[in-house]
Amino acid sequence: MRYQITDKQLEGAIFLYLDNQDFIEVNYTYETYFVNSRSDKQGVIRYDGRDEVCYIDINLIREVSGFYALNDEISKHIIADWVQYKLNVNVKHVSFVGEFFSQYLRMRN
Repeated sequence: MRYQITDKQLEGAIFLYLDNQDFIEVNYTYETYFVNSRSDKQGVIRYDGRDEVCYIDINLIREVSGFYALNDEISKHIIADWVQYKLNVNVKHVSFVGEFFSQYLRMRN
C-alpha cells in the first residue's frame, strides 16, 4: 500500500526527527553549533550568523536521506529549514561538509 504525504507533512516529520536527536546548542557571538554532547569538539551543524550560512555534516544529510528515501539535496534544505526554525534566523546558503572540509564544523577552543 502506498501513502502520499504532503511536503509540509514530510517537513514536519523530519523536524520531529531532528528534534528527537537531542542536539545541544553551543552559542558563540556569531555562530551556533549543534553537537551531540558537551564534550564534542566538532558540531553536526554550524550556523554562521555573519554570512547567514548553514554547514551540515554530510553524514546527517545521508542519515535523513536514507531514512526518508530522499535525495541529499532535498534533505540538506529541509535540515537548513529546521535550523531557521530552531534559531529564528535566515539561512541564505547551505553547504554540506564532508570529511575533507570538516574544519567548518570544528568548534572554537
